[in-house]
Amino acid sequence: MLRGVTTDVYRLWQKLSGRPLGKWAFGRAYGLKVPYFRTIRPRFTEVRPGFCRLVVPDRRGVRNHIGTVHAIAVCNGLEAAMGAMAEATVPDHKRWLPKGMDVRYTAKSTSDITCTAESDPARWLDPDPDVPVTVTATRDDGTVVAEGIIHLWVTDKPRR
Repeated sequence: MLRGVTTDVYRLWQKLSGRPLGKWAFGRAYGLKVPYFRTIRPRFTEVRPGFCRLVVPDRRGVRNHIGTVHAIAVCNGLEAAMGAMAEATVPDHKRWLPKGMDVRYTAKSTSDITCTAESDPARWLDPDPDVPVTVTATRDDGTVVAEGIIHLWVTDKPRR
């Protein structure tokens, strides 16, 4: 575990996740901080340095014309998971910014979709600013529906 990880998002997860309705409240608060993610109504199940898991519920508002969860809704879930994982991982003296996303769609998204984001916390301390985050989306039956890498730019915060 990295020392000095004290972002507001991660502190909020630590405070709420063990309480009744705490994970639900965290998801709502996350949506207030990043309003675009409210469109997928993410249900966070685990947030820690180097890892995040959330569920994108299969509902009418995220379906496409063939009745499956839309590919962009899946990508939104992957990016939301990456963002929460990044906030739980980034050391106090660093900052992060996504710079690209490479995703392959491998199967139809016909149920709730579980999105995970994983990264080696030690990479966040390297002088190389390129940090890959592995992302995976799976159906309820365990079938992978999307997988890829979100590329982050992790640099020292500017001195003020």
